[in-house]
Amino acid sequence: MASRKEGTGSGSTSSTSATGAASGKGKGKGGSGDSAVKQVQIDGLVVLKIIKHYQEEGQGNEVVQGVLLGLVVEDRLEITNCFPFPQHTEDDADFDEVQYQMEMMRSLRHVNIDHLHVGWYQSTYYGSFVTRALLDSQFSYQHAIEESVVLIYDPIKTAQGSLSLKAYRLTPKLMEVCKEKDFSPEALKKANITFEHMFEEVPIIIKNSHLINVLMWELEKKSAVADKHELLSLASSNHLGKSLQLLMDRVDEMSQDIVKYNTYMRNTSKQQQQKHQYQQRRQQENLQRQSRGEPPLPEEDMSKLFKPPQPPARMDSLLIAGQINTYCQNIKEFTAQNLGKLFMAQALQEYNN
Repeated sequence: MASRKEGTGSGSTSSTSATGAASGKGKGKGGSGDSAVKQVQIDGLVVLKIIKHYQEEGQGNEVVQGVLLGLVVEDRLEITNCFPFPQHTEDDADFDEVQYQMEMMRSLRHVNIDHLHVGWYQSTYYGSFVTRALLDSQFSYQHAIEESVVLIYDPIKTAQGSLSLKAYRLTPKLMEVCKEKDFSPEALKKANITFEHMFEEVPIIIKNSHLINVLMWELEKKSAVADKHELLSLASSNHLGKSLQLLMDRVDEMSQDIVKYNTYMRNTSKQQQQKHQYQQRRQQENLQRQSRGEPPLPEEDMSKLFKPPQPPARMDSLLIAGQINTYCQNIKEFTAQNLGKLFMAQALQEYNN
């Protein structure tokens, strides 16, 4: 189960309590346990709770997390409620997260509210969510609850004028690799795992009741007209600069991993050459001993004489590549909006002239 740690930008999560708190799968009456989740339907109240949770407890790059509740109907996951993880530090040794979640779900069941565990949510800082902690936590969720998803809420991007809320699941290929717990280069190559085959995004639909829609319509009529001229501002905020800085940091990390892997390959090649030369010397010595009528030298365990170098973990490189891809997508969306405004301003200027 995901658990928050204070002051961490990546949202460190713990994967040990997912099985304990997930006592049952959220299946509807028409749901099938083997059907894959192809769509996520979220109540508007859940979205407001997630946004409110970050506004109350999230500061800067601090990550907030919580539990998603709902049910599965056929191939649609309906998220109808949620509750946040309480704010605590690592010094709070007496706090039991599993017990807290069980008590919350028990209380919701007593008041006839959907209490079945269907996933979790987490905020992100400039799209920095592709981490090993998130992968381990989501694997624990999907291993215990097959239909579970993780909702990623980006408050920085939402502040730019559009709600940024996405649902992700681990792909079946990555689930098999995580079950085997073998992240060696050979295992990942055999499973054909790339950064594009790690997470799959599930389409989201936000649904409100008819009464809520009528209320929103009435409030929109009564509210004053908001000044929306700032949406046409040609000045770009620091969002683009910060995203580029984070992208460069990840590219530097990827470069360091490439250097480590190249060093490993050189050491492996060098060891193979030394092993081949040793075998040739042994063979020549045995031929000389045989010509003198002496017995050949005893066979030796080559694995003990030449211990293979430890290969670097490739999963970290895949996660960095996935994070770089996420940054590039965010920069692409942001720059597309700015370029659109620049082209529109250019056309207006030419028309006026």
